[in-house]
Amino acid sequence: MDKTNQPINKFVIVGGGTAGWLAAATIGNIFKETAVDVELVESQDVGIIGVGEATIPPLLDTIRGLGIDEVDFIKSTQASFKWGIEFADWHTVGQSYFHPFGTLGGTIDGHDFFQCWLKTQADGDNTPLMAHSPEAQLSQKNKFFLPFEAMNTPLAHAKYALHLDAVLVGQYLKRFAQNIGVKQTIGHVERANLDTAGNISHITLRDGNNIDGDFFIDCSGFKGLLIEQALHAGYDDWSHYLPCNRAVAVQTKNVDATTPYTIATAREAGWTWRIPLQHRTGNGYVFCDRYCSDEEAIATLLRHVDGEVLTEPKIIPFKTGMRRKTWHKNCLALGLAQGFLEPLESTAIHLVSKTLALFVRMFPDQGSHSVLQQEFNRRVRQDYEEIRDFLVLHYCTTARHDTPFWRWCKDMEIPPTLATKLAFYRASGSLIPGVEELFQPTSWYAVLTGMHVMPQRYNPTVDALDIIKLQESMRAGQHALQGCVDKQPSHDEFLKRYCPAPKP
Repeated sequence: MDKTNQPINKFVIVGGGTAGWLAAATIGNIFKETAVDVELVESQDVGIIGVGEATIPPLLDTIRGLGIDEVDFIKSTQASFKWGIEFADWHTVGQSYFHPFGTLGGTIDGHDFFQCWLKTQADGDNTPLMAHSPEAQLSQKNKFFLPFEAMNTPLAHAKYALHLDAVLVGQYLKRFAQNIGVKQTIGHVERANLDTAGNISHITLRDGNNIDGDFFIDCSGFKGLLIEQALHAGYDDWSHYLPCNRAVAVQTKNVDATTPYTIATAREAGWTWRIPLQHRTGNGYVFCDRYCSDEEAIATLLRHVDGEVLTEPKIIPFKTGMRRKTWHKNCLALGLAQGFLEPLESTAIHLVSKTLALFVRMFPDQGSHSVLQQEFNRRVRQDYEEIRDFLVLHYCTTARHDTPFWRWCKDMEIPPTLATKLAFYRASGSLIPGVEELFQPTSWYAVLTGMHVMPQRYNPTVDALDIIKLQESMRAGQHALQGCVDKQPSHDEFLKRYCPAPKP
């Protein structure tokens, strides 16, 4: 086996924000003891969108993997905790459901818990599925817990994520990256220049300076300065599946208790989010401009927020979809330059970190790597399509017909992959197993049952269990879970005691 003949000696990252600085922190951390250079070029002319304030559990694994102290990160980003998402008015107005992280119950005599729950439902038990979810029960009572104290209890496998200030996250990662040797250059990139093989050789700044590199990472936002404008990777528009194309965001003062979950409420032409941090609350309305003007969206959002409004409403246009090639030539696109799926399930930062992790596993040198690129792009597309289908599930299963938007959703075209998954679920009560999927069966079951999509049957092997003993077992587990939840401190008590953020 030969050594690498042409190692990459310099990475150039175009664009800052969470995506850019997470890339800088990840690549810089790998090569901090080497001669490899990492340079991030950031324009003062380009603002940070900074509304992606809800996350999912894998972000914490990324932070820990970088060696960042979790408590320090929470304090510095004004973060609060998140057990999942409450969806209000999605199926019908007045009805809500909860999508938790983690898993539901445990296997019972080798049988899948969800199949056991379906059997008890068929036998007349009306206990809600979420009565067996640690995250849902902790959310219902506004509780949090010390993870190490939950060992050997029904809370042992509960999973949490964070609500955080996206601008502060970018600043935190910037400090971390600079401390390990990443160079920051302030300048506006005018263009990328290609060599005779079609690779990027250098970028040119507005002031005329050139920056050379061996590999370039495009974090320039929707415009895709490198991946699209220079390399013409192409873009697949998914607005026929996900029609919302604009958002309006405002920040408000905190009122009442800090809920450890995101609230997503269906509105006339989309949905609103509510994300409470330690120092303020983030609010937004994601909508489709075919059914709602900017002025109507702003009025709707302001009508439904709690607390004093701290910022002017900010309109953010977007187009759902993804680049046809996210790694093309010697360029990798991340964040909005790679693609965008609306923030309904808080997946934006996850897609950045997962893409980076996959890139590290397939790490190139300066040679041509078409086989690596093809597999990489296939895997990234698979991730996007999985999340896309999961998001579409929230819309296409609605029973609402009170507005033109929801009537459109009710009769919408759905991706063939989702149609297959739904048909399999309805016929079997289970899901087609996937590989390295983000949303595990619990997530699908939570949304499906929340949207009143029930299968025709459960797995017949569960009939081998004695129904009386099964019901007793499930009731015992539910009562044990409730007892543990009741002993935990409130979310606000936990924040104040263990990870209070400095006052802004």
